[in-house]
Amino acid sequence: MSSRPAPLIPPRLRAVLVRVPFLVRIVRFARRGPLARDRNLLITLCVVALVIGGLAARVSTEWFSPSLLILVTLIGGLQLRLRSLTVLILAVVVALGFVAVVHGQRHVGPGLLVTMGFTSVLAALMSRTRGKLGVQGLRGDAMLLELRDRLKSQSELPALPRDWGAKVVLKQAGGSSFGGDFVVSMREADRLELALVDVSGKGVDAGTRALLLSGAFGGLLGSVPDFLPACNTYLHRQREGEGFVTAVHLSLDLSSGAYVITSAGHPPVVKFEAGSGAWKVASAKGVVLGVVPDLHCEADSGVLRKGDALLLYTDGLIEQPGRDIDAGLDRLLGEAERLLATGYREGARTLVNAMSSGHNDDCALVLIWRP
Repeated sequence: MSSRPAPLIPPRLRAVLVRVPFLVRIVRFARRGPLARDRNLLITLCVVALVIGGLAARVSTEWFSPSLLILVTLIGGLQLRLRSLTVLILAVVVALGFVAVVHGQRHVGPGLLVTMGFTSVLAALMSRTRGKLGVQGLRGDAMLLELRDRLKSQSELPALPRDWGAKVVLKQAGGSSFGGDFVVSMREADRLELALVDVSGKGVDAGTRALLLSGAFGGLLGSVPDFLPACNTYLHRQREGEGFVTAVHLSLDLSSGAYVITSAGHPPVVKFEAGSGAWKVASAKGVVLGVVPDLHCEADSGVLRKGDALLLYTDGLIEQPGRDIDAGLDRLLGEAERLLATGYREGARTLVNAMSSGHNDDCALVLIWRP
């Protein structure tokens, strides 16, 4: 049997140390204090700050510039809690004070002090935001990227048969990765269901709510017989009541081409009929989601034949300040007739860019055709 290793601290010395109240508090603070999780990094950064101050004061301010303390403060803002950051800032102040005592204002001038003050405030804001999120470092940004990728993947339509084509174009306001327009879709055998949803607002402001609703609506799609009424019930139960949501739902039989369109306050779907060579506006309509407890939608149905197409879009394509919506719809139909004549897949994004030029709003377009 192997003997137990000798303890690092002899029992007699440990018995003496635990009787010192100051040392007991330090041990308890290191193990269970509010800075327990990031205490190692806090100690490291404080030591680095004090070492930089000492070397700058006694060795050389060229090799160990006091401005290096700006980087130390930024690292603390990215990694430490707010209380720990406060301790680090005090250590930085002590280091700067020591340099100022030795060298005066020659190396610790007003410019450096203003920069350090601004950096400290910025670091405190970053630390406070991460504290509310309950994450450390850049994990919050990584979470947003994961949510963005999930929303983007949900907007991709499932694979369709060879005799069908589809294109989804999303253009968020200000070039943001998040926006209030999103698409959810699913395919089961020969049945394709998709919904184009528009959350009030634009850009990042509406993106957070769109992320929440995309998961909820994606779970309802294909799981309930009446999709939009189920979405309306879900929104009506929410306590937030912030803004409004419009949506259009398409149920398409890929074998026969028969479709049913239901709408809740959304701009009307338009259909291209190859036989007449004209775009026609669908009659589906309904109330905006979440306003009334019982939603009743007037559906529109039809059949997509060879050469026909359906165009679903959000109001960002047809609404412009100082312009009537009907005028925007007429312009959309005119641009669609001109740009989509050369090919649906290539012309879809060109159509969105042409309709969204001159204003800053979320835009989304779903184009489904039967070659």
